[in-house]
Amino acid sequence: MSCPLARPAVLRRTMSNMQDKPLTFAVPKGRLLDEALPLMASAGIVPDAEFHDKKSRALSFACEGSDTRIIRVRAFDVATFVAHGAAQVGIVGSDVVEEFSYRDLYAPVDLNIGHCRLSVAAPVEGKVSNGASHLRIASKYPNLTRRHFEAQGVQAEVVKLNGAMELAPSLGLASRIVDLVSTGRTLKENGLEETTVILDISARLIVNRAALKTDDRLGALIDQFRAAAAGTEAAGAV
Repeated sequence: MSCPLARPAVLRRTMSNMQDKPLTFAVPKGRLLDEALPLMASAGIVPDAEFHDKKSRALSFACEGSDTRIIRVRAFDVATFVAHGAAQVGIVGSDVVEEFSYRDLYAPVDLNIGHCRLSVAAPVEGKVSNGASHLRIASKYPNLTRRHFEAQGVQAEVVKLNGAMELAPSLGLASRIVDLVSTGRTLKENGLEETTVILDISARLIVNRAALKTDDRLGALIDQFRAAAAGTEAAGAV
């Protein structure tokens, strides 16, 4: 017969073992990372000098005065690393969180940066009738795209593209696209216009659910990022 105190003791040992290892923090390449760095610094996550070396091809970096290491990967891969526990925490857009809907992913903090939107866009001339029951859409968001059009009773055939989305309608690959929009300038320059907003997007702090239960450092880090995000929002309101 098992002792009722055995399980808490095992849990304490597990938490202790977890905290002997560095935390792995996944961040996305590109513009979102530039916005995230000041917020990370406010939360005590400061990458070392090599991280800022433009000539470096390293993907993993130490942090100053911290037991955290940073990995720099593609945005979609941030969610994958964290969901599978290879990284315990990360920053990524809410578009990625919604696209994958990983069960083991928890997004506790809206960081109030990286604002844009996921939208449907169509050619300014020769748009497909809104009454169409089947559409071919070019997007790197097949799940969000299908869900959006299914809700309208439209069957969406999604052509998966990772870039140059705006070319798809003019070359006959798709009648519409679903992509991220910030200013809309790229759409306009390619003869497209935004027709529907599917999702308003901002960056989120994401954590692995299992790691959150076994590593006290993650709870503290969430609190630090929540405070940093609140400070950024307050500064923006002034």
